[in-house]
Amino acid sequence: MAILPPTPRLPPPAPEPTHMPTNTLYYGDNLDVLRKHMPDASVDLVYLDPPFNSQRNYNVLFKEQSGLQSPAQIKAFTDTWEWSEEAYQTFLHECRNPRLLNLVQGFTQMLGRNAVTAYIAMMAPRLAELHRVLKPTGSLYLHCDPTASHYLKLVLDAVFEPTRFRSEIIWQRTSAHNDSGQGRKQHGRIHDVVLFYTKGDDWQWNQTYTPYDQDYLDTFYRHVEPATGRLYRLGDLTAPGGADPAKRNPHYEFLGVTRYWRFAKERMEELWQAGRVIQTRPGAVPAYKRYLDEMPGVPIQDVWTDIPPLGAQARERLGYPTQKPVALLERILSASSNPGDVVLDPFCGCGTAVVAAQRLGRQWVGIDVAHVAIALIKYRLTDSFNLQPKADYLVIGEPTTDAEARALANQDRDEFQKWAVGLVPRAMLYQQKKGADGGVDGLLYFRDDAADPKKAVIQVKSGHPSLGHARDFAHVIAREKATLGLYITLDPPTTPMLREADTLGFYTTPLGGHRLPRFQFRTAEQLLANQPFQIPSSALLLGVATAPKLTTDPGQQTLDL
Repeated sequence: MAILPPTPRLPPPAPEPTHMPTNTLYYGDNLDVLRKHMPDASVDLVYLDPPFNSQRNYNVLFKEQSGLQSPAQIKAFTDTWEWSEEAYQTFLHECRNPRLLNLVQGFTQMLGRNAVTAYIAMMAPRLAELHRVLKPTGSLYLHCDPTASHYLKLVLDAVFEPTRFRSEIIWQRTSAHNDSGQGRKQHGRIHDVVLFYTKGDDWQWNQTYTPYDQDYLDTFYRHVEPATGRLYRLGDLTAPGGADPAKRNPHYEFLGVTRYWRFAKERMEELWQAGRVIQTRPGAVPAYKRYLDEMPGVPIQDVWTDIPPLGAQARERLGYPTQKPVALLERILSASSNPGDVVLDPFCGCGTAVVAAQRLGRQWVGIDVAHVAIALIKYRLTDSFNLQPKADYLVIGEPTTDAEARALANQDRDEFQKWAVGLVPRAMLYQQKKGADGGVDGLLYFRDDAADPKKAVIQVKSGHPSLGHARDFAHVIAREKATLGLYITLDPPTTPMLREADTLGFYTTPLGGHRLPRFQFRTAEQLLANQPFQIPSSALLLGVATAPKLTTDPGQQTLDL
């Protein structure tokens, strides 16, 4: 039965954005950001690594979910999707691409209303917007895994047209492993898929290479030129196709050998005089001397096994579960963009694409819906390049005033909490296992002497604070054996709350003997106004992992802090 689109009830189109600031981080839903902030044909390269249910049992994705659900929202480190009838109907009424509309409807009818079709319905309008913002010579790389790649390829075919598909890159993201002892009854899954599409038929492309492996060198480049020590191999000088009239290959005698040759006789004489043609013995067919140091390497193919994943001890590892190696992004950016081009990552996570773009001299735009991701990228840009928000790049969508902070708290208290914890440098979110958080929203570890690291506990209160809240937090500080307690509020603490905090006394720093209140209050407005908590000035902060220093020359060695 033919699948017919619903009667469109399209809203009036939003005004077209006319200017897009680059080197910018956006907090928010990437669909809204793309529509409101990014003009047509403004981006040279898109890389996206959206969550794709990789940590879930594949069969569970097809479990039917009944009833109306609120639209699923991506949260930091969350890789799950739930069906939302509201979100699906919104897509049906807003989609202006008939092929895409029919495809998503067909998936829904065939697979049912479940996490897979929720994921497809979420990705479809975003891919349509990404196609819109690409320049005619632009490229898109979509990073996913085998549980989603076949669906997403069809969605991309509907958006870009099938003829604009260029490659399916296989990246070996982990080494072989054996899970049979845990009951696994299938092949080990060790790769990701990267789908490469272009907007047009004339796209930016820079051929990239990998070094030859040693076995290849030992087999082919086994000759050494005595005078220079240069390694070389012997290449065929006879012409492909030989006597084929269509090839029009030159035919003549050279060094006593008559053949159809690759080069005209004059060119062959030049190569002979330059020492680039060698005859191993009289009467032997001359060969071309191909030096190893003149060869760029092996052209990149579509199976990448030479870029290892980030191990537990990797210098660039930040603790973000889906973090990709900078080398992977540098390969993609080097192949499909030039210095000065604009690179967009609409699911930027911990910002690896942003870091690679900055290092390679590209302009960049990153979008994420989680405040913790934006905070992590800001730390990373400071650590790696000494870049500072406002001075070196923009952050749009994060609260910058007390009124905006209150608006975020009213809209989403969970995201307000994550954002507020991010106002404390190097603080990390408290990762609760089960149940309540026990009064701890964030943690900050620091070392200001040779003893064990010290701990500061952080609590965020978006409602009206009270004396009872302060007493509860004083108990948390004692229970956690914390050196400091940092309390973030919207409204200023009351006088009884301040008196309660005073009862915990002071922490005296080993160096300098400075007395710091053990229980400290700051409002979000104070933190935004650069009135931070009192942390020992000599402390080495040990919270969010520090990214390695990077040069803007990828050929130079990276340095640890």
